[in-house]
Amino acid sequence: MRNGASHQDHFELPAKAEPTALAFRRNATVSCPRPRRVLIVEDNRDGAESLRILLELRGHDVRVAYTGTDGVKVAHTWKPEVVVCDIGLPGLDGYGVAREIRHDQSTAGVRLIALTGYGQQEDRCRSREAGFDEHLIKPAEPETLQDLIERP
Repeated sequence: MRNGASHQDHFELPAKAEPTALAFRRNATVSCPRPRRVLIVEDNRDGAESLRILLELRGHDVRVAYTGTDGVKVAHTWKPEVVVCDIGLPGLDGYGVAREIRHDQSTAGVRLIALTGYGQQEDRCRSREAGFDEHLIKPAEPETLQDLIERP
């Protein structure tokens, strides 16, 4: 102790907590029944990468596109089974991505999940009209998203 310090100046720090993703990886013994090909279309790079890691830990094959235009291109060439798409994308927004994917015969049957901050009833109606199957509000529960992706 420094000169003049009392015992009340002493404090302890807890042991460093293990990051959730690492804890999940180490304890993840259950994978999904059938891995899916999942495309994430999200302009927030940190959010997209976090979601990619989570889904890959479940055994899914994942691609990421950071713009709506790139998302449509990847969907048409890679043929994902599920697309998780933000609505508020610069340029071609998520509604446009959904319409483009639904318009093409080769991707029309893809499961489309909106993962967005837009949560008003009007936003939900617009996403349904554009072709989304599901509309989740950020931040969505990981288990809810995984259930929707892994649903037969």
